[in-house]
Amino acid sequence: MYEQLNKHTAVKKLFGTAIIVIMGLWLVAPYAGKKSLDPVASVQQVNIVEPTQPLQDRLSLPEGKSPLPLLPDFTYAAKVATPAVVYIKASQNRKILKREAITPLEQFFKQFFGEGLLIPREYEQQPQVSTGSGVIYTSNGYIITNNHVVEGADHIEVTLHDNRCYKAKLVGADPATDLALLKIEASNLSTLLLGSSDKLEVGEWVLAVGNPFNLHSTVTKGIVSAKSRCLDDSGKLGIQSFIQTDAAINQGNSGGALVNLYGELVGINTAIYINRSLSFIGYGFAIPSSLVKKVADDFIQYGAVQRVLLGVVIDDMNAERATKLGLKATTGVYIHTVQDHSPCTKLLQKEDVIIQINSRPIHKCADLQEVIGCAKPGDQLTVILYRKGKEKRVNLLLEKAPDVIQVVLKNNILKVEGAIFQNIDEKTKAKYKLTGGVLVQEVTKGKFKAAGLKKGCIVLAFDKQPVKGVVGFAEIIRSTRAEALLIQVLDPNTGEVSYLAVEWAK
Repeated sequence: MYEQLNKHTAVKKLFGTAIIVIMGLWLVAPYAGKKSLDPVASVQQVNIVEPTQPLQDRLSLPEGKSPLPLLPDFTYAAKVATPAVVYIKASQNRKILKREAITPLEQFFKQFFGEGLLIPREYEQQPQVSTGSGVIYTSNGYIITNNHVVEGADHIEVTLHDNRCYKAKLVGADPATDLALLKIEASNLSTLLLGSSDKLEVGEWVLAVGNPFNLHSTVTKGIVSAKSRCLDDSGKLGIQSFIQTDAAINQGNSGGALVNLYGELVGINTAIYINRSLSFIGYGFAIPSSLVKKVADDFIQYGAVQRVLLGVVIDDMNAERATKLGLKATTGVYIHTVQDHSPCTKLLQKEDVIIQINSRPIHKCADLQEVIGCAKPGDQLTVILYRKGKEKRVNLLLEKAPDVIQVVLKNNILKVEGAIFQNIDEKTKAKYKLTGGVLVQEVTKGKFKAAGLKKGCIVLAFDKQPVKGVVGFAEIIRSTRAEALLIQVLDPNTGEVSYLAVEWAK
């Protein structure tokens, strides 16, 4: 029995020694040949794992690209995005008076007709130049940018990442979203995959790519700070649902790309909060890619943005309204009024509170604006709302908003209010000693016909502003807010210049 115990004890000791040796080898093996432990290397090694399943499902992984490490790596997104972001130089030739003083007679005419319409003046050309960024939307040369980058420009020049330069044409501009679409004659251009701004999450990493302060191809990083941000209640921008980011955005970044870590376009950088030095202070804003796609595709397909009509006056929900309506929910969109011309007069009511559209939560007016801004005529929306304290489901069929003043510019042909305009040739300019103007190609029913404009005439000025060509004319028309105005017209048959009064109330 003693021998058995000794044998048993010896086995236990041998087994324990073996375990200690094995554990020692297991602990020492990773550091064999190293003089000391490298904690940084070990942390990096541990953290190189695939993203969580929801992120992997939500973002399309480019072919041949390995999953991103948990520690953010911005090199891939920067490498993909920079070739697709361009530098834009927009110039506008403005006539500046050489002398300030005016005679009493000139003052008299100024009061009645506006400065410069009748009295010959001595002017000098003074070009005004603005610069910004753009994103190549299609490989055959369509480029998306901000409207304020190219607004009123006579000449637009685009420089690619590889320094190739092209003259660009303005396909269309939409002040309501501050977006514009350009076209250059090029092919096989680098483009970006279009990411989903709807699925973008607060806290997600993003890169801003553009040309701040004329520093070409600059990349900055940050996170999504907020979504559906409204910046201005003045009504200057009709649709506001911005992505807010702390990625550094400065002057010159306007029109550039906001991309996620996979290099997918999720927004167009457009605005910043600034201090006295006019520099970035941590608040940048981008137009979501869902709205960018809608506007760009409409310009390419129709030459103008196709908008839908909801016909309601809305406001953000708050605690006071919730108490008044007997609701627990303090978010949503409160309907002040359903307008008489609304196609939804029988489906929506005053004091309805919209909380969801097509499974998307609606927390505030910016959410609703984005949904309606991205919608097309004929789309059907399933709306969840509160009415008199009860939840209700409503199906809306969206109709096209009535044309107020539709401006369509395509292939240097301008169509607006029943009239068609084209640029005049150099021979005609020389014959009548003109520096600008547009030829009236056709006039049908509309404001121009009612004013007496005739086919074959040349429009020289519109609302006191000289008309250089169809691109500039389109921009003048879009920016005009006058209820009535004068157009200066040359009749080529007689050589006479006359003025026509136009009722232009929008």
